[in-house]
Parts: sequence; C-alpha cells; structure tokens
Amino acid sequence: MAPTITISTWTSIRASHPPRQTSIPNLSGVGITCIETIIRVLVDIPNDDWTPFRNRSEFETAKFLYKQNQMPAGQIDRLLDLWASTLAKHNDEPPFADHRDLYNVIDSSPFGDVPWQHFTVAYDGERLADEDRPWMDDQYEVWFRDPREVVRNMLANPTYANEIDYRPYREYSTEGDKRQWKDFMSGDWAWDQADEIAKDPSTLGSTFVPVILGSDKTTVSVGTGNNEYYPLYASIGNIHNNVRRAHRNGVAVIGFLAMPKTTQEHAEEPSFRRFRRQLFHSSLSKILDPLKPGMSTPEVTRFGDGHYRRVIYGLGPYIADYEEQVLLACIVRNWCPKYLILFYMCVANRDNLDEDALPRTREYTEALIEEALSDDLWDDFGIVAQLVPFTNDFPRANIFQMISPDILHQLVKGASKDHLVTWVEKYLRLTHRKRKAQKIMDDIDRRITAVASFSGLRRFPQGRGFKQWTGDNSKALMKVYLPAIEGHVPQDVVHTFRALLDFCYLVRRNIITEDTLLEIDDALSRFHRYREIFKATGVILHFSLPRQHSLTHYNKHIEAVKEPWRRSSRYNALGQILLTNQRLDKLAAARVNFTRRGMLTGTCLSAAVGVLGSSSSSNNNNDSGSNNNGASGKKRAQSIPALADELNIPSLSDLLSRFLFQQLHPDDPRDTSDVPLAECPLYLNKISVFNSASSRFYVLSDLSGIGGMRVEHIRACPSWRNEHSRNDCVFINMDSSLPGMRGLEVARVCAFVSFQYRGEVYPCAVIRWFDKVGDAADEDTGMWIVRPGYRANNSPEHAVIHLDAIYHAAHLIPVYGTEFLPQELKFYHSYDAFQTYYVNKYVDHHAFEIAF
Repeated sequence: MAPTITISTWTSIRASHPPRQTSIPNLSGVGITCIETIIRVLVDIPNDDWTPFRNRSEFETAKFLYKQNQMPAGQIDRLLDLWASTLAKHNDEPPFADHRDLYNVIDSSPFGDVPWQHFTVAYDGERLADEDRPWMDDQYEVWFRDPREVVRNMLANPTYANEIDYRPYREYSTEGDKRQWKDFMSGDWAWDQADEIAKDPSTLGSTFVPVILGSDKTTVSVGTGNNEYYPLYASIGNIHNNVRRAHRNGVAVIGFLAMPKTTQEHAEEPSFRRFRRQLFHSSLSKILDPLKPGMSTPEVTRFGDGHYRRVIYGLGPYIADYEEQVLLACIVRNWCPKYLILFYMCVANRDNLDEDALPRTREYTEALIEEALSDDLWDDFGIVAQLVPFTNDFPRANIFQMISPDILHQLVKGASKDHLVTWVEKYLRLTHRKRKAQKIMDDIDRRITAVASFSGLRRFPQGRGFKQWTGDNSKALMKVYLPAIEGHVPQDVVHTFRALLDFCYLVRRNIITEDTLLEIDDALSRFHRYREIFKATGVILHFSLPRQHSLTHYNKHIEAVKEPWRRSSRYNALGQILLTNQRLDKLAAARVNFTRRGMLTGTCLSAAVGVLGSSSSSNNNNDSGSNNNGASGKKRAQSIPALADELNIPSLSDLLSRFLFQQLHPDDPRDTSDVPLAECPLYLNKISVFNSASSRFYVLSDLSGIGGMRVEHIRACPSWRNEHSRNDCVFINMDSSLPGMRGLEVARVCAFVSFQYRGEVYPCAVIRWFDKVGDAADEDTGMWIVRPGYRANNSPEHAVIHLDAIYHAAHLIPVYGTEFLPQELKFYHSYDAFQTYYVNKYVDHHAFEIAF
C-alpha cells in the first residue's frame, strides 16, 4: 500500500521592479548554494551597495514593516501615503510607493532564495471491487524546500562562524575532571557517528553534519474556523544552542506535510489510518532525499569562516511530542516509544510503562516482523507491522535512536498542565463538596491573579480561565502555580509539583554536568515517589501515562506558521504562508550580508548624519528610564528632602550620608550604621530620579542571547502605565564567595537615584530590605522565604546602595497559607499585603540558578 509520489516544482512569482537593478550577477550553478554564490562576489561589491534596496533606510523600513511590525498591506499603503504627503513639498518620496513595491523589492533580493517545491501523493494500494472510499481517489500536496540547500546555507552563514563545532568533542570540567555536556556535538551520539564515518576510508576526515528534525501540527483559528498545518523544521547539530534559541535563523521550515482527511464514515477505518501514517513516512523520505547522496559520499561546501570542508550528512534527533513519536516509531498508541538508555527505544508494556524493559532496536523490530503474526505484534509488542519508517531509506539512520522528546509538549503542557493541574482539580472535587471545591479553585485563581509583575512573566487576570491553552500559558502557569495551591492540597501534591519543576529546569540547562545528571535523577525519583498521592486518593488509577513516562528519557513554530497565517487573507492561506516565510528568509539573509560587510553599525540616523558630515549625534534613549518624570508625566523629586517626602522615608538624608561614607572609605571595617553621622558627608545638591534601570549580566545556564548576555529592566515607578505604582524586587550581592541565597539578600527598590559628588557620579538605589526566614530553603516548595525587614523601633529598614550591588531582578510570591484571599486584592498590592513571601526561583532559568 505504498503511496505513489509525483514531483512538480513551484517558486514564488517575482514582479518586475525596474528602478532597482541588482548588482549581483547570476552565478548559480550545480553544487553551489545561494549564499556561496553571493559570498564569492562580495569582494567586488562596494560597501555602499544595498542591493536590492537603494539605501539603508529602505532596508530598515522593509524589515520594520514586514518582519518586526508585520503590518497588513492596507496599513502599509496608508502609512506610505501619509509619509509621501510630508515629502511632497521637498520633491522627495518615501522608500516605497505601496505594499506591492515593498514586496517586489524583497522578492527581487538574491539572498536566501531556496524556492518552495511540491509533490503530490496518492493511494496506490489494493482495492476491493465494491470499495468506494473518497480518500483513495484524492491527491495530497506536500510542500517543501531542498533541505540540502537549507543546510548548506546554514553552514555558510558568516554569523555562525564562531559559534559552530566542526567535530564531536568530549568536555570535562577543570574542577574534579567531570564530564559535562553543552552543545549537541559534545554528546555521545555525535561521537559514535563520527567513529562510524571514520571506518570508511572514503569518508575519513569529513566534517559530520547532523540534521536535526522536528514537526508539530498546529491550529490557527479566527472566528469560528480552524485551519491546521503540519510544518517540518530542520536545524544542524553543529551550531551552538544559543544560536537556535536566539531567533537567529538556526531553525528553518523545510516543509508543510499533508494531512489527509475523509468522511466520518471512513475516518476510523484501519486502511485509512495506515495510509495516513505511511504517507507521513513516505513524505519525509521524499523531502529528505536530496541529503541522501551526501550521507555516503563527502561533498565540499563552504563554511561561514570562509573555508571549504568535506562534509558528510546524517539524520540526527527528531524532536516530537508523544503523539508524533508513536507515528515516527510505527508503534501502537499508549505504548512507550523510549527507554532509559539514551537514544534507544523500549518495549515497556503499556499497562506499566515505568517497569524495567528492554530497549527497542531496529534489528529486534525487524526480526519480530519477520517471525511473528501481525496481530501478535500489535497486542504483545505494540508494533504496527504494515508501516515502514522513513529512516529505512537512509544510511546510519535508526528511528529508535533518533526520537527525542519535546520539552514544551511532553513536560510543560503534558505532565504539568494536562496531568498535574487537572489532577489537582479532580482531587478537590473528590475531597470536598461541589461548592467547597469550587470555592477553593476560585481562591487558587485569585492567588494566581495576585502575583506581582515581573519582566517577562505573563499575567493571569482571570486565573486559569483560558478557552485555548497555549505553550506560553502553560509555561507561565508553571512559574506561579506551586504557591497558589499550597494550603489547599496535601503536602505530597506540593512535593510532586516541586519535583517536576526541578526536573524541567535542570534538563533545560545549557550545560549538563555529571552532578546535574544526579540532580535530574533525584528530581525524577521524588516525582515518582510523591505522585502516589494521586493514586491513594483515587484521582488516578495507574501511572501508565506516556508523557510522564517520557521524563525517564531526558538523561520556530509560531514564527513559521501562526504569524504568517495571521497576516494572510485566510483564502488559500498556505501559498501566502510559504511566500511570507520566503520573504522573511530573504530579509534575514540580506541582514547577514549587510552585517558582514560592516554596513549596519549604529542607527539609520547616525549613519545619515555621518554621511552629511554633521557634528551632531543621535540622542538615544537611556535604558535607565525617563529622568525626573513618572509614567504619567508627574515630576519626580530633585532633592533628597523632596524625595524623602515622596517616598515617606524621613531618614533618607542620613541613609545617603552613610552611603557616601562607605563609598569614600571602602576599607573602613565598621558597619556604616555604627559610624557617627558627624563623620559622614552631607549632600544637599540636585539629584536625578529614574523610573527604571537595566541590568546586564552573563548567564551560563541559558545562553539564549548574544554571547550569553541578558538584559532585564527593573522598575521603580510611582505610576506604572498611568494606573498604579510598581516597585520591583532585586537580589543584592553580599558575598560572592557563598553559594546561592547564602551570599545574596533580597530588597525592594523604592527609587533609582543618580547624583554627582566631588566630580564622581553615583548611580544608586533606595531600597527596602527583606529578611530571610530560616537558614535554608523551605522543605516543601524548595524556595527561600523572606519577610519585610524592620528596625528596632519597628520602622521599615531602608538603605541606599550602589547599582553595582544589584545582581538582577527577583520575584516574590506571597506565602498564602490556608486563608482565602479577598476578591478586591490586586496584583499591585502583593508586595504590601502579606507578611512572608517565597523567593520565586521558578520565575525564570536565571533565578533557578542562583536562588537555591
């Protein structure tokens, strides 16, 4: 019942654009990628050539309108019309005449052009004489881009030159000589593949390029309609993790798979279901076919550092959620598609997925298919004998080694939201009467709603009340759910959530060490131990749940589909999505080219000023906020007495004097509170007050930014968004030699202040201290507990500190206890309304690394 596949080619239509002539000749040829072709002639192109754009402002405008703002065509026309009206009196015109002009210019770019193609698939199996099945006569389109060209473009990208590995490696820490894993090429699988390649004299010495795959059905909806798409993604294992995570085009869409549908009468028929599954494998085999010759015979390709290398391709991990793992492994649903041994599948029985089991292997599966009956394979081994994995068509490709779990779908949305959050609700309904259970769930929602703001943290104004849960919703809920349920559920339920959270954050680390593996095992052991509470209370009968079982196997999506769909006309949307992705690739490739030639330094304005020879410079906004003005335009204090009145801190002048003494006498052994005020300098001059400050720091645990740098904004604003005050909390570095919270203190920022004393500028913060409760983290939640600090006279404990003492932002969640929250409590009351708080180490990966 193998589908018949026929090929035809489609490319985007590029309208002519006479005023702009491309300066790059057509040098495309066999075996030469688009980026290689362009790089060869870059040496002959002057650095002021913005082809296909006329100048920098035109390129920046195109990128802003099409990629960053994603402005609809009608609004683009309206904006350009208004722009043209302001330039008419100067006999000038805007960068583009209308949206068609903009699209034409992007389409004419010679950069990043890997055209879309498609093939059709049709049923070609046996038919009974009286069979009349609509799906047997239909043809299904599969759209794809040549994965070989996409991969070669990634290898040739000059922005990856210093963030790419050319060979597998094993890394050991300098302390203790322990093995650690960071990027993909540090893993054992890449090392073993390189050993296999080295056995063949014809491939010895070649650079191994593992192709990482992933796919995920997605639904985009508007009004009452739903539209499903099935994108296929690809990346390469050579580039570092931070490249893929930082939206730097390290992941590309290479296909849209077909999703056959039929009438309800035939939808559940085994023949249709087998055809649909085999179509998936046959489509993958056809899409990836251009890579096949390069898996056995080395080919020469250019890399971003300008050197040419012999490369050998290989199919690497396929990242998928459980439903797709079942499809990929050709197994029966509710059977385990993975085992504890890394990169091997298991034959765990579906009735008890957590018992010890043998690993699945290709050889073992094929031997079973050869000897056993089809029904026995289905019932006893969970094998669908009629299906052939796409990996059978490629050398060194084993689907049981390739499958890799999807953290978002299997952990965050699966084990966390779909299982544990649902089980908590079920527990409450089983334990309490209906009205009491509803009251508790309402209070949990109020607790979630009452969580204070934090940069990057999604708020839940209505608690858990979402019509459609997204991945972002699930991730945000994980960060605040644990304190919200404490006091309403048994402690073992709290322990279960804590263990799962620890597991999720540990496996997400950028560097995994041998010690980390022990922590992961411990978290998993705690999760299995404490989740028994749900079985004991009758919430769940057994734990044969593939998504939870997948935890034992852990030892580009929105940008590519949903955003292009939203900007489409909804009619024949797939063609528009393909064109949108192609234009985005062209803009990204043009940016790489212009950056490599040093043409994107500074801003458009600074570049224009430089061309005009003006001595003036652009006035950039300060990250630390608007000087002396609140968000509502209210004037901030300009002297210490005025600020003391504004903040209601009568001792502020004394605190500033002691701060200056400490800055001027850093070696004085006395505590500043013991220094007589007569010895401290008195400052009476002007100050500047700011509503926010930016913190820049290097994060080893999550290299998602450029070079691992992260910037976050900390607010101290009396009128945030013209509604309420916002004063964020921060970690203060007290002793960097001590680990975690033992070397840190927590404070709330009252104001950011800057002033000049004796020619030196002092950026500082007025803070309110929090005191730690106990000398260790809370045993139940794993989070430290703090409370607002007070002096001996019961007045709040404030201080003035240098900005350099701030490590980065902290997030606190109240210790709610067993009391129910009043309905009128708002999230901006959170830091003022409670006596104790958890230091939320789960608010992001950075807090998890320090608040232990």
